[in-house]
Amino acid sequence: MMFYKLISKHKREKLLGANLSENLRKQHNKRSMRVIKGDTVRILRGEYVGIEGKVEKVNTERSTLSIEGVQREKIRGGKVKVQIHASNVQIISVNTDDEFRMKGTQKAKEKMTKVKKGKEMKKSAVKKKELVKEGET
Repeated sequence: MMFYKLISKHKREKLLGANLSENLRKQHNKRSMRVIKGDTVRILRGEYVGIEGKVEKVNTERSTLSIEGVQREKIRGGKVKVQIHASNVQIISVNTDDEFRMKGTQKAKEKMTKVKKGKEMKKSAVKKKELVKEGET
C-alpha cells in the first residue's frame, strides 16, 4: 500500500469521503462529505458492521479512521484500535465546529439571514423615525 504516498495531499482528501445518512442528506443537500475528527459514524461493512461511534483519529495517508469502541484484542494481551477505511462508514452526525466545512450549508445560511434581518430592521426603524418627524412638522 505504498501508492498512497504518491498521491498528493489535496487529492487524498477525496478518498476520505463517506456517504451521509438520509436526514443529513436532506439537511445539507449533499450525498457525501469528508470525514473529520468528532463526526459520529456507523460502520457498514466488515467485522464490526453496525457499530456506531465517534471518530477519534483520521489517517489521511491510508484513508482510515480510528473509531472509539472499535478495538481488537492482541494475542499477548492488550487492546489495539482497529483502522476502518472511510468508504466503509456512513456519517450519522456531523461535527459542526469547523466553519470552513459548514460554509454553504443550512447553518451558515441561517447565520447570514439573521445578520441581514438585523440590518434591515435598523434601516426600517430609522425610516419610521423620519416619517414621524415629517408628520409632526
